[in-house]
Amino acid sequence: MLTTVIGAYPKPNYIKITDWFNATGGTDTEYPTKFYKDEIGKMGSNVEDLFDKATKEIIKDQEECGIDILTDGEVRRENYIHYHCRHLDGIDFENLTEKMARTGNYKCWLPTITSKIKAREPFLVNEFLKNQNLTSKPLKITIPGPMTITDTIANVFYNSDEIMGEDIADAINEEIKRLVNAGCKYIQVDEPLFARKPIDALNFGIKNLERCFKNLEDQNVEKITHICCGYPDKLDAINYPKAPLDSYSKISKALDESILDTVSIEDAHRYNNLEFLNDFKSTKIIFGLVKIASSKIETKDEIISRINEALKFIDKTQIIVAPDCGLGHLPRDLAKTKLKIMVEASNNF
Repeated sequence: MLTTVIGAYPKPNYIKITDWFNATGGTDTEYPTKFYKDEIGKMGSNVEDLFDKATKEIIKDQEECGIDILTDGEVRRENYIHYHCRHLDGIDFENLTEKMARTGNYKCWLPTITSKIKAREPFLVNEFLKNQNLTSKPLKITIPGPMTITDTIANVFYNSDEIMGEDIADAINEEIKRLVNAGCKYIQVDEPLFARKPIDALNFGIKNLERCFKNLEDQNVEKITHICCGYPDKLDAINYPKAPLDSYSKISKALDESILDTVSIEDAHRYNNLEFLNDFKSTKIIFGLVKIASSKIETKDEIISRINEALKFIDKTQIIVAPDCGLGHLPRDLAKTKLKIMVEASNNF
């Protein structure tokens, strides 16, 4: 079975960016975007060299663990959503607006949509080309999706989340086309809000996700979405709020009928009733088998057992083995240990 990671990877300690994995509460949490420019400035004139060094280390770690489809660890990003938003017209990062996010789970001050959202100059293409040259394995690029961006920024311009999502999708589509033209085969648009708001996902979210990949039918690209059910605010948190357990089953048929090639789900932190996998007739599943917010190390036998459960409902050729979500909460050595065991387990199939 192929293996991949989802996106984020532990940042080396010389990358001194306050991101949502190491926020300590208080101001860090209330103002998730406020300090990015200052922190980049404090890293000095060699900041790009530091990012390149960190990316090289992260890619090497994944190669040593035996991962097949790699990421750059999202090492340049203070937040995988807001990093992308910084490269779009129509979003103000100076005048922040207070908002309840993630269906009321936390309150914070967020960048504000003040005019029509549009793509600007390419930015992920240069990152992809530079980082792909560091490995002979394929590099996956991760992008936040329209519904998830909508929930994680404030809005004083659009009258409808659906229409706002259309403009966000069109801007994402421009960057995806640039990536495809640059040779990127694996592109993942993350939509964790689908699990939080499955009705909106069915009404317009999946449609706008497909819009991100429009006019790419004849291109050599894997159209992927990642749908996790929620991060804690720290490692080994107990009973943190997750999306409802039946979320995947509500949207599985619609996802299988969409233009997506692959759907990424989490299953390690909280086991699903895997019957919904029956709904995926041809779509591949990136199957979350490693907890990303727990210091407990999964055993090889535990992972093999869970894969066997999935194989009761879905064909072996449709499964790609992965952690639940990004690995940013884990210490680097622990992340590597978990990935190595995961790869060993996948080699049994």
